[in-house]
Amino acid sequence: MVGGLIWKRFSIIATFLSFVALPCLCANGEQITPLVVEELLLWVGGGAGEVNTYRIPLLTFTKRGSLLAFSEARKQSEVDLGSKFIAMRRSTDKGATWSPTSFIVDDGSLADGLNLGSVVIDEEKGSVLLIYSLCFHKYHCSTSSTMLVESLDDGLSWSAPRNLSDMLGVKSFAPGPGFGIQKQYPPAVGRLVVCGHGSIPGDGVFCILSDDHGVTWRYGAALKSIPYNQPKKAQDFNPDECQPVEMEDGSIVINVRNNNNYHCRCRMVVRSFDGGESLPVEELIFDHTLVDPAVAAGALQKEGILFFTNPSNEQHRVNLTLRWSLNKGQTWEQKAVQIWAGPSGYSSMTSIRGHTPEDKKYIYVIYEKGHIDYDESISFVKVHLYGGI
Repeated sequence: MVGGLIWKRFSIIATFLSFVALPCLCANGEQITPLVVEELLLWVGGGAGEVNTYRIPLLTFTKRGSLLAFSEARKQSEVDLGSKFIAMRRSTDKGATWSPTSFIVDDGSLADGLNLGSVVIDEEKGSVLLIYSLCFHKYHCSTSSTMLVESLDDGLSWSAPRNLSDMLGVKSFAPGPGFGIQKQYPPAVGRLVVCGHGSIPGDGVFCILSDDHGVTWRYGAALKSIPYNQPKKAQDFNPDECQPVEMEDGSIVINVRNNNNYHCRCRMVVRSFDGGESLPVEELIFDHTLVDPAVAAGALQKEGILFFTNPSNEQHRVNLTLRWSLNKGQTWEQKAVQIWAGPSGYSSMTSIRGHTPEDKKYIYVIYEKGHIDYDESISFVKVHLYGGI
């Protein structure tokens, strides 16, 4: 029944979108012509020091204008299991130069170590919160936990890890990976919203909410898999890693990994109109323009424009591509920018909340990049939105 509703909803929207076309102009009338103006490798794997592989990149600006980059520093191998650090680098000049790597969390020697994770900026408090999971796969370790570390000094120092399981329980919940949001528009202005996915038992997309600056958390919206709480096969409905963004009308649009290619090898998109309390199945669509090999992708709303990055390929993690939409993701501009043609994996985006003309010009991308395999390095890219020809 639910599967039929999902497909019917998608068919109606797809028919409508086939007749929609808009010029490529932003709100101030300038034509969007993105151009990569800087690129820098932040982390390179290969087994140097105590780290075998860097994966799962996150990127954010702090309220004070510092740029923080995070990744999983996997100690023994490239696989998801195993012990890890959370690595961080910091830039105070918008990505021109970066601090050396610091390891802000160390999970020791856990068989099923930490998994990044979402970073969320509380602009009212001026804090940076980083949420991650421990023992997500429940592999020879204790029950799953959702963890939080916080910085009150722009990423220079971090609190001891705090376990949120007394509020959220021990359900497996992997935030993001990407960023969480603080609601800027009604409803629920000021609320922190972090979305992620579950695993067996209890898979699908879930959001956790805080209305007191991260002191307490509770579960909000859920978009459960079908069949729920059971192993999946190809083409089952299995929403997975996700990135929420707040639109200027106050709704939250969540771009979701379609893990088992339900109906298409493309992205799922679902919307919440109540501050992350619910994700109605009637608001779920499948975006055939956003072809995808089942991966965590980047999304960002800036100045009324929605941006998206992923390895744009149905089968393989290659061809990291930047796309943009002028109508909240209903359609995407035909022109796209290829950031990297070769192997590429997870990506995340950010921009500064500034009011100067310079701040409005740029977005920033971090992504997994390689020549043979996508997990060889993590690269940082600065994109001029009006710099192309």
